[in-house]
Amino acid sequence: MMATIGASIARLVPGECVLEAPFSSAVSQQHGAFHGGVTASLADSAAGYAAKTLMPAGSDVLATGFSVSLLRPAVGSLLRAKATVLKPGKTLTVSTVEVFAVDDAGKETFIATMQQTSICIARRPFQGEASRA
Repeated sequence: MMATIGASIARLVPGECVLEAPFSSAVSQQHGAFHGGVTASLADSAAGYAAKTLMPAGSDVLATGFSVSLLRPAVGSLLRAKATVLKPGKTLTVSTVEVFAVDDAGKETFIATMQQTSICIARRPFQGEASRA
């Protein structure tokens, strides 16, 4: 999904992750703003990466649930999701994400928030994973 929307990691440190995705017609909705699904996907991935930075080597992370609030239209040239781990755990980790639309001048507008709970799992291939390119 991240490759599909053109997302990249802008910052990754223990317990924090910032992801960015550029605006294009492929990620817009009918009014010319970023689609809400793109906003939620970027936030979901940022929270997952932030949680994974605190997990043991050889483990992986999956979201068990999240709640996203879209506060205003995401109008800008870039979408930026800033995730922070609120409560790390051996099994469950809770993270929060603030999402901003960024204009050409670099001004951020707060457009969405997410809270995510993720679970630490032993790394193993999913069914069919080996056949994916």
